[in-house]
Amino acid sequence: MRLVIFTEPQQGASHDDLLRVAKAAEDGGYDGFFRSDHYLRMGDGSPLPGPTDAWITLAALAVQTSRIRLGTLVSSATFRLPGPLAIAVAQVDAMSGGRIEFGLGGGWFESEHTAYGIPFPPVSERFDRLEEQLEIITGLWSTPAGSTYDFDGKHYRVADSPALPKPVQAPLPVIVGGHGKKRTPYLAARYATEFNVPFSKIEDIPAQYARVSAAAEALGRTEPLTYSAAAVLCVGRDDAEVNRRAAAIGREADEMRENGGIVGTPAEAVETIKRYAEAGASRLFLQVLDLADLDHIDLVAAEVAPKL
Repeated sequence: MRLVIFTEPQQGASHDDLLRVAKAAEDGGYDGFFRSDHYLRMGDGSPLPGPTDAWITLAALAVQTSRIRLGTLVSSATFRLPGPLAIAVAQVDAMSGGRIEFGLGGGWFESEHTAYGIPFPPVSERFDRLEEQLEIITGLWSTPAGSTYDFDGKHYRVADSPALPKPVQAPLPVIVGGHGKKRTPYLAARYATEFNVPFSKIEDIPAQYARVSAAAEALGRTEPLTYSAAAVLCVGRDDAEVNRRAAAIGREADEMRENGGIVGTPAEAVETIKRYAEAGASRLFLQVLDLADLDHIDLVAAEVAPKL
């Protein structure tokens, strides 16, 4: 099981905060450091210091780290145009020496769109735009050097594009995730290298993986997908430390356990992660919400990861 530290900086974090967490994750031997792509805090609490842009953050981290993989879980197709997004991600991949992973979704949080003047179309259109963006971005990256790329869709048109720059990685890993039963599995099977189920009860995960596997078989896909999951992290050396960490993020330990969280002592965390592996996941995104608590990251690196 590969472990990734996953952050939600819209809840309140500066770039310096994220850099400290990314460095701790790299020093701790984690597989990756990922961040959400949101522009508005969710729930109560201070909105300070305000949002940061995901790809500007990752560009900086690309040159401020050396080993750890970096990415989004996930960028929103409503936020950016596909051509400029393909350029930005390819550039950041080059800046990192080939360590970027690109998660893309349809967008769902209406309030952040209205707060920053971003159009928020109906859900069916958002899925249509997501599919076209996946087609365009992967098409631009895979077009042979010296050739051009064209696309004529309902929402986007690309004509005579030089399809540059190229990412360092070929192909650059693409992540699609979600709980949808039809279009989400199809999009993952058609375009992704990895499919992620976020924040679900563990017993519900195998059915969603099976839907993606069936979609891949129906498309005649031969390249295997990576299957992953995301879960909140709340680990402590004893119950008192677990409860303290839960209170710091405004949650209850038992509630997080019931909903698939990695919660409890290191030994309990190991057993929960093993259940994710049995469900079919080979990578786990650990949602860290208290970014000031670097000891939390160090504890999991020292007492959980070596036992997996």
